[in-house]
Amino acid sequence: MLPAFSFVTASDIRFGRGEARRAVPELAALGERILLVTGAEASRSDWLVEALAERGVALGSFSFPGEPDLARVEAGIDHARAFDAQAVIAIGGGAALDGGKAIAALAPAPRPAMDHLEVVGKGLPLEVPTLPFAALPTTAGTGTEVTRNAVISVPEARRKVSLRDQTMLPDLAIVDPALTDSCPRGVTLAAGLDAVTQVIEPYLCTRANPLTDALCRPAILDGLTALKTLMDGTAEVQEAARDRMSWVALCGGLALANSGLGVIHGLAGPLGGLSGAAHGAICGALLPHGLALNAARSEAPQTLARIEELHHWIGQVMDCEAPRSFDRLAGWSRESGLAGLDALGITGEDRAAAAEAAASSSSMKANPAVLTAPEMLEMMAAAR
Repeated sequence: MLPAFSFVTASDIRFGRGEARRAVPELAALGERILLVTGAEASRSDWLVEALAERGVALGSFSFPGEPDLARVEAGIDHARAFDAQAVIAIGGGAALDGGKAIAALAPAPRPAMDHLEVVGKGLPLEVPTLPFAALPTTAGTGTEVTRNAVISVPEARRKVSLRDQTMLPDLAIVDPALTDSCPRGVTLAAGLDAVTQVIEPYLCTRANPLTDALCRPAILDGLTALKTLMDGTAEVQEAARDRMSWVALCGGLALANSGLGVIHGLAGPLGGLSGAAHGAICGALLPHGLALNAARSEAPQTLARIEELHHWIGQVMDCEAPRSFDRLAGWSRESGLAGLDALGITGEDRAAAAEAAASSSSMKANPAVLTAPEMLEMMAAAR
């Protein structure tokens, strides 16, 4: 029998080269006063500012130069209210999209942000509708353009936690691979490994369902192949590889929002909050070692069969024998420029705290094996 499941996502998903410019009329229709949320390089959205202004939209602006923390989100909320924003459009990497999504959710909210945060706050549901929200990713990584949560750092608690509510699903998600063409090599690698992780963990997790399997199974090999091409291939094949990587990131966002994740994200959240290191880089460093740990500790026949599939797919892309595939993925990632946990500024104290914090992480709830803190510490030591 097939399991019962539900599946939710953004109201309208547009995918393909050129979709960002073609969607300008729908973006302009979100409101007469729109807050545009960007990442560190706001100039990358100049084309969108001009296009919306030509349609008579009054634009405010707000940026997230780094991953969103609570103080910056609260400043954005104040800015949206002062501007009297009727809608929010976020364009940038996962940080800008998460920040914009949080502003859209909390600007109309009567309660303070902390009341709605998981783990460190009260985790209360939103009481009033969010502002209309559109997301345009410029990296192929987090898939947050189709998820119902925003990850926010709370430095006082040294944690990254989620603001989560089903009403936070974007109204419009525009995945235009052309927006990722100028993404730097290091960002492409880290974001790409995050995207690959986000189709692997939902495939292995205990809440996988037939629809998320249909998204993840082909995307795992597709993502590994595209990422290797982006790192090692010639310029002539880069555009097609970016298209595939954007598709894989979208599949990951759709899958994780409707099934779950696992130990890699269960540790990446606390490690990011403790150290300030970039999320994608942490996921990339942990990925092969998290797979090895789950392979050693999992008992369910379906999980073990899927791990064998992963060995085969990774070995196919990395040109190695299947049993060595996780080790080869780790080596290739380092050779391509990915930093280990030590180089990311993650200390032994951070690793110990993360191993304890992972127990309360939402990502760990669907991991295919029950893992102890010492096992996770050994896994992180291998990722140094």
